[in-house]
Amino acid sequence: MKTYVITGGTDGIGAALARALFSRGDRAVMIGTSPGKGERLMAEAASAPGGAAFIQADLSLVSDTRRVVDMLIEEYPAIDGVVLCARFMRSYRSVTVEGFESNFALFYLSRLLVSYGLLGPLKQAERPVIVNVAGPGHDTPVAWDDLQSSRHYDLVHAMFMTGRLNDLLGVTFAERHGEGPVRYVLFHPGTTSTSYAGEFDPQAAAYLHQQRMMAKPAADVVPPILRLLDDPPTPPLTAFDLFTELNVHTELFSAKDATRLSGLTDELLAAVAG
Repeated sequence: MKTYVITGGTDGIGAALARALFSRGDRAVMIGTSPGKGERLMAEAASAPGGAAFIQADLSLVSDTRRVVDMLIEEYPAIDGVVLCARFMRSYRSVTVEGFESNFALFYLSRLLVSYGLLGPLKQAERPVIVNVAGPGHDTPVAWDDLQSSRHYDLVHAMFMTGRLNDLLGVTFAERHGEGPVRYVLFHPGTTSTSYAGEFDPQAAAYLHQQRMMAKPAADVVPPILRLLDDPPTPPLTAFDLFTELNVHTELFSAKDATRLSGLTDELLAAVAG
């Protein structure tokens, strides 16, 4: 039985993937905020060939993300794959108790901490892979002097820019660990009918409702993700839009920008105890 960790594992794409994994005989370790959703998926898994586990956590908090990473390392000596799906959208800027803009903390910092934090158990697997579901290749400029959108906050811009940060996270991860066994994959699911978890003003809520009605179901995104988990690409870093491979050798995946972001991130995380 292979073990896969899924952040945002109780909603949308994450939940659909968890069902596919435990239904075929694998173990899905689901991280989410809702005990109720976690319990329902655990009940489904009880009669499935595979297994499931649920960890309740708020990954917008660095301290909670570090706690979860420690739990996973303790519980699972080998992890075959990590799929990063967690996000929570807001029409208005929100700051966590640790002082980070919430989207930046959840959509970027937690993915960085989980990616690097689980390197140990990932390296114990035969063909380990990290799949970061973040929408790679968007050309939104990085506001280097305002990574957390403190001067001007816009929901769409904040999401796209944080997606760029995940692209650069992948670049740095591959540079540091490309000689090892772990492959890093940036994945774009396209417009998908997920839960669109978040807090929205009326205009954004209406728009997202319309998008959800027209979008493909989350289950349609599962096959290309399963392909990446079952047969990870050979290069240290790749990017896909569903089944279509994207070019990661462009300025959008600049090694210089990735190094710059890594330094800024290290400074921010150093201020958080632990």
